[in-house]
Amino acid sequence: MKPIITLALAAMTLGAAAQTVSAGKGGITTEMLQQIKKANKTNPADRALRNALAGTSINQLATNADNVDAHDTHFSNEVPGKGITDQKSSGRCWLFTGLNVMRAKMIQQQGLGSFQFSQSYNFFYDQLEKSNLFLQAVIDNASKPMDDKLVEWLFKNPLSDGGTFCGVIDVVSKYGLVPAEAMPESYNANNTQRMASILSLKLREYGLTLRKMAAAGKKGAELEKQKVQMLATVYHILSICLGEPVQQFTWTPRDASGKALAEPQLYTPQEFYKKYVGTDLKGSYVMLMNDPSRPYHKTYTIDMDRHSYDGMQWTYLNLPVDEIKAMAIASIKDSVMMYFSCDVGKYLDSKTGVLSLKNYDYESLFGTTFPMTKAERISTFASASSHAMTLMAVDLNAQGKPRKWMVENSWGASSGYNGHLIMTDEWFDEYMFRLVVDKKYVPAATLELLKQKPVKLPAWAPLFAGEE
Repeated sequence: MKPIITLALAAMTLGAAAQTVSAGKGGITTEMLQQIKKANKTNPADRALRNALAGTSINQLATNADNVDAHDTHFSNEVPGKGITDQKSSGRCWLFTGLNVMRAKMIQQQGLGSFQFSQSYNFFYDQLEKSNLFLQAVIDNASKPMDDKLVEWLFKNPLSDGGTFCGVIDVVSKYGLVPAEAMPESYNANNTQRMASILSLKLREYGLTLRKMAAAGKKGAELEKQKVQMLATVYHILSICLGEPVQQFTWTPRDASGKALAEPQLYTPQEFYKKYVGTDLKGSYVMLMNDPSRPYHKTYTIDMDRHSYDGMQWTYLNLPVDEIKAMAIASIKDSVMMYFSCDVGKYLDSKTGVLSLKNYDYESLFGTTFPMTKAERISTFASASSHAMTLMAVDLNAQGKPRKWMVENSWGASSGYNGHLIMTDEWFDEYMFRLVVDKKYVPAATLELLKQKPVKLPAWAPLFAGEE
């Protein structure tokens, strides 16, 4: 009889709790539900839409057949493309984009034919550096409780295959570059989810171990020794999944016909980087942002938004979009591609590769409006930078104003418009967020603004919580 009595008491307790909750204000009452249903007046057209949506996607039914943006592929100014890359099922767009910017310049300067850097080589070290960043941050914050906001954020985000141009700067400057054939892509480089989940699980375990050691009074050298052993395991997992990074290789530069342009030469990754790129990545580029939710002409830095513990933290100058456009146009006119990121999922027609606010008419389909501004979408986490690509073309009208833009994407040559995405200038205004520009295209007055002490924002701030 005891189990029955216990169940009865539990049911009475739950019933009392439910009555307490329903007695409070704010819930959907029977009367409120009736009002909601009464306000939902359907007509034959609504029923037809419901029937159509039973077997059709919302975007298919909301497609605007009168949108002329989907058919205009002319550009007044375009940097010649150097071939489409494919990140496959990975979040490495930031790395592909950064390497593609350097690749375009190298091909142009050296007169090369088809060429790619090894994304897998730099990705290996990116994952190792990020693992160290997490473990060292755990050590640095070991005295804080687990529910501390930063500690909680660390354990929620121990590792990611996403990133920013800062990661490109860090990993290339420190580890150099190699051609794709020196360390080819593997299945797990192209499909990172399972490897990432295994590494993240291991890092969370290691994070707890380090906290326990710190709580037991272990300090300095003991924690460092333990961290090194942990990173050795991370390195081992990465080497099994991606292959161990090459330390030396022989490479021959070739033109489009395959003819050798020089004798084969032995390189280290750093030697290869210095000879064929040689750019001071840290000192040559300016990172810009269009975030109307924060004051313009100010610099900002994002706490923990870096790829390595001793690396470059994401620090940017926030500018009105028209000022950013002027620099982008100057770079394209000079045949220099740029690192660019945006909220790529908004209003994208994947068949045509066109990003236009006119692609889908959700208002007519659902009989309502979606009036939030860009600033409001950012502050409510409705929009953020989600994907990086290489900005390479702009179409200017007779007055020199942009009508549309084009990026070289890293989703393969068969995606979008021959591997590219085309965005209208109106879409650019609403969903473009980041641009990295060579300093020579930046006005002197703008460069002066970069000397300000940056405002520090937390890692979980809107616009940075879901990075590309």
